[in-house]
Amino acid sequence: MFTKAERLISLRNLRPKKKEGFLKVISIFSFLGIMLGVAILIIVMSVMNGFKTELTNKILGLNPHIVVQSNGYIIEKNFITKLKRKFDDIKISKAFSGEGIIIKNENAKGIIIKGIDNQNKKSQIFLKNFSAIKTKEFKSGKTYIGAELAYNLNLKVGDKINLMSSAFVTTPFGGLPKQESFEIIGIFNTGFYEFDQNFVFLNLEDALSIFNKEKKDENLEIYLKEPMRANSVKEDIQNINQNYFVYTWSDLNKSFFSALKVERNVMFVILTLIVIVAAFNIISGLTILIKNKTKEIAILKTLGLSNKSIQKSFFLTGFTIGFFATVTGILFGIIFSINIEKIRSLLSNLLNLEIFPSDVYFLEYLPSEINMFSILIIFFFSIIISAIAAY
Repeated sequence: MFTKAERLISLRNLRPKKKEGFLKVISIFSFLGIMLGVAILIIVMSVMNGFKTELTNKILGLNPHIVVQSNGYIIEKNFITKLKRKFDDIKISKAFSGEGIIIKNENAKGIIIKGIDNQNKKSQIFLKNFSAIKTKEFKSGKTYIGAELAYNLNLKVGDKINLMSSAFVTTPFGGLPKQESFEIIGIFNTGFYEFDQNFVFLNLEDALSIFNKEKKDENLEIYLKEPMRANSVKEDIQNINQNYFVYTWSDLNKSFFSALKVERNVMFVILTLIVIVAAFNIISGLTILIKNKTKEIAILKTLGLSNKSIQKSFFLTGFTIGFFATVTGILFGIIFSINIEKIRSLLSNLLNLEIFPSDVYFLEYLPSEINMFSILIIFFFSIIISAIAAY
């Protein structure tokens, strides 16, 4: 593609003379600009991929994959039997949840009260994510709360708390929210700040009682071996019986993941502009180089080198800068992404600053997931931009 003469001219252009120091500075800035743009693009994409994966795993671990609500109709045993026959890989348990308030001394906080059927072995799939919960001890009048909730309300194992639901009881003084007292027998820590701060677990019978509900109001929680199949399974479940309300884990978090996807795409576009801006330095550098090499170009043409060969040699000069800057940026970005949590911890300790607060981002550490497909896209984008700039 390139002759030996063209490669020699290009190599000579990449090593300017001392009197062409300004040109050397432009070449260095072109190299650094593209390198940093590519590296930052890889780092940001890796963090966002890791963030999405970690949150998806947390959501899948802390929530049922599909929920079937009675919607005023009794969930019949025949319906459950049909589900088990149609889907071999599903696990079904019963549960009920609702909004309430936890009260301890003068402190109160809005929470989600979730009742679990601890007699059903299928519930173990859900409870395995909560190392503190021991189902044998999970009896009537007992409760488990999240670590963040316990910290905020200064609670510990053995304390008594009052839980208030949205259900009302009739008293001589009128309707009052129903309250019941429970003993804390465990504190769980999932590492998911929002969950640990807002969830309280009860025995299923206690949850139904505090909300004035009956067995017919219980929900079915379904767990799949492949949670990503939840939407297709949901459609099949609705075809079996359309009286029930069915929703999946992705339905509950659709707006969140949509926002995350949009943010990721916008960041890709914005950071690609950094590479484009850096590539403009190649244009300015080559323009100055050609102006400075007018006499040399005339000599080369006199010696018989064609205009096309001269153009190719200058193109190769600019493209070489872009190519090696891209490769260096990819290596730097990958190394940085792999060690990003260590770097975050180091900077946090040095600056005494919480760089990735768990109460804002829901995670206790900075995740990173290197996606080779994304890196290939970034590589080709950068190479194409460099080639266009050099051309």
